[in-house]
Amino acid sequence: MKITISLTLLLALFAQGLNAQIKADWESGVPEGCTTITVGKNATFDGSVMTSHTDDSHRTRSWMNIVPEQKHGRRDMVTMYNREKDDSRKMPAYKHTPVGEIPQVRNTYGFINSAYPCMNTKQLAIGESTFGGRESLVSEKGLIDCQRLIQLMLERCTTAREAIKMAGDLTKKYGYRDWGECLTIADKKEVWHFEIVGPGKDKVGAMWVAQRVPDNHVSVNANAARILEVDTTDTKNFMYSDNLFDMAKDSAWWNPLEEPFRFAYAYAPESRESMASRRREWRILSMVAPSLELDPEAMDYPFSVEPEQKVTLHKMIEVFKDYYEGTPYDMVGHLKKVTEEGDTIPHPYANPFMPYDKYDLHNIEGGWGKLGERTIARWYTMYGTITQSRDWLPDEIGGLVWMAQDNIATSVYIPIYCSVTDLPESYKTPGRNGFNRNSAWWAFNRMSTLAALRWNDARHDVDKVLLPLQEDIFAKQRETELAAMSMGTKQTIAHLTRYTIDWGNKVVNTAWQIGDDLWTKYDEKF
Repeated sequence: MKITISLTLLLALFAQGLNAQIKADWESGVPEGCTTITVGKNATFDGSVMTSHTDDSHRTRSWMNIVPEQKHGRRDMVTMYNREKDDSRKMPAYKHTPVGEIPQVRNTYGFINSAYPCMNTKQLAIGESTFGGRESLVSEKGLIDCQRLIQLMLERCTTAREAIKMAGDLTKKYGYRDWGECLTIADKKEVWHFEIVGPGKDKVGAMWVAQRVPDNHVSVNANAARILEVDTTDTKNFMYSDNLFDMAKDSAWWNPLEEPFRFAYAYAPESRESMASRRREWRILSMVAPSLELDPEAMDYPFSVEPEQKVTLHKMIEVFKDYYEGTPYDMVGHLKKVTEEGDTIPHPYANPFMPYDKYDLHNIEGGWGKLGERTIARWYTMYGTITQSRDWLPDEIGGLVWMAQDNIATSVYIPIYCSVTDLPESYKTPGRNGFNRNSAWWAFNRMSTLAALRWNDARHDVDKVLLPLQEDIFAKQRETELAAMSMGTKQTIAHLTRYTIDWGNKVVNTAWQIGDDLWTKYDEKF
């Protein structure tokens, strides 16, 4: 009897740990995490395929490194983990507890190992956004969580289709143990949205669907399932698990006699109700295709839209910096000041990045209730990526990750080529153990926090330095790649590694200096 009670208690505690694993970054019962935007090759300014990701998290690690290509033994295994909240440190963090192993493959590709790995040496790139889904679908019996699934895709695959098929095979055999996720997977030719949920309590497997973004379109995921009807005859644009329809029908989440099957409403209906998600979907799609005049209160938007102009890196950065300024959903637009000359201007302290518990001081509310509006740019972003996969260049040059630290609204993107063998020391230095002058994330976190305290003055001080710096980075990219094209492969990789490290060091030093200057200039004015 004692053994039975102990085992029951152990299982209950384990299940609690599983729920805490992902919901530690949720707000009001829904994920408020990441935003990812995808762009097909005919919609971009240069023919590259793009995906992206803002790692909007209060706990995710700040450090990143390069994992090289590796050879493995025939009997080697790879460990799978359960991600759980860790409040034992100075700052909220995650810990990763082993839950099992799966067989390793003989050869794995190298990849850029950010908190959610973002690109491998074959130009395969992945973005991520949690949408949650039905709680009854989460199973602790599986081995593979979201972060490990991304890593497995990048270690083992070269194309999006290959990655999706492998994910389906592995999760069917070993089980998916996470909440509902959207992975946006880009290769040198195309980009897909892959949405996956668990198989149900105490089961091993997964339900998933994938939809291809048309080459001339832009799509988005913002913490809500986006795939609706699935054309089972269109293998060019859809892939799905063999249990997808039966599970929805057997669970009475879909009645085939009354309605078409829609993945989002069968498996993650609450996510489609979240204004935190829908407002971002509306804003992003409207920024690239304003003439569509999309309804900001709509429940569902097109899966993808054709942009009215080719999407540039500048446009991607503009979208990720956005916080609805100038729209009816600007949370701090009502905070004004009358100057001595009688002009009404935005108040210097009107801060779109204040923490939630300050909202009631300034009468802030919005579509997300007491949480106001869930803007695209966020103060709790750990890092952001914009990736380019370019099929006309050798892999070592063609695969490019633009990486920004902390709040994108006050950050700058550096180039990290998929072939680099190292990163600046400050990018590899952990930041969740407390303030650290050696951490790149802390350089930008400190600067952006100070800027937000007197936003409508300090933002201009930041832009005065960072906007020209970003232009300088873009301007030097072409000559750097031209030089690399004339080198052998080893020399190219060494050249690009030095280039990435030099820019990383420069932007981090600049962020520290801006922070010092803000503290000095606005002393007694914060």
